[in-house]
Amino acid sequence: MADPAADLEFESLTPTHWAAIGLAAVTAAVHLLLGLSFLPHWMGGAFLVATAGFLLGIWLVLADRRRRLVYLVGIPFTGAQIVLWYVVNEPTGIADVTVAGAVDKVAQTLLIVALVVLLARGEREP
Repeated sequence: MADPAADLEFESLTPTHWAAIGLAAVTAAVHLLLGLSFLPHWMGGAFLVATAGFLLGIWLVLADRRRRLVYLVGIPFTGAQIVLWYVVNEPTGIADVTVAGAVDKVAQTLLIVALVVLLARGEREP
């Protein structure tokens, strides 16, 4: 049986990579929990699709597959999550933001920053 970890490449990962991976994992976990709680409503499915997108991005970076493209796609993908949250929730003040929403939006904002840094550094394009 093949070892899935054998396909992963950790040596080239910088602290910025690890920060981005951690932030993507946080937002994936939030989306997974929200997705499961919203099922069978269509929003549950939308949250699960977002979860899959963040997990795919993590795997692609860990597997050293087209990292620069992952950064390029990850920035608008994550930014769209923030915009969609705002459009759906229409918060008018801090009282309208849940703990999960705050954790998720902070993680996503920092993830965008990390992706921009990785992209600007030109790190790991095979």
